[in-house]
Amino acid sequence: MMKCASLLFVAVLLAPVAVMAEGSGAGVSDVNMEILKEKLKADKKLLIAGNMDLTEAEAKQFWPIYESYQAELKGLNDRLGRTILMYAQGYEEGKGHITEDMAKQLLSEYLAVEDTETKLRRTYADKVGQVLPATKTARYLQMESKIRALLRFELAQQIPLVY
Repeated sequence: MMKCASLLFVAVLLAPVAVMAEGSGAGVSDVNMEILKEKLKADKKLLIAGNMDLTEAEAKQFWPIYESYQAELKGLNDRLGRTILMYAQGYEEGKGHITEDMAKQLLSEYLAVEDTETKLRRTYADKVGQVLPATKTARYLQMESKIRALLRFELAQQIPLVY
């Protein structure tokens, strides 16, 4: 369990670096960013695997669903990243302020992302629930929720309030 916590800690620490480097032109090459993303993806999978206690039969059915969910989450993360980038550009151009129109647009997109994520989580809860017992399904979704909460907390610390 401690090893899994360490992996999660590293992932949480590195995720903001990846977000900042992507948006800042900090000299990090695209190749290095891809390596970092793949490392974080592998560490997350190890964390999940280490805590799921899957039988061989469960694993055969679970991992393809997991990979599909991660692919859809990547699309959602990319969409959220574009929203954050739009906010950062508006914030920078407005010298710490954004327009009312931009605030409305950002709010609408943020809420749409949240709605999509909730629907996605519900869809995959059903899919995982078809191949795993309820306790393992709940454990998996709990882990996903905790990881996403930590990553969002890290983002929230870096994103200034709207003015």
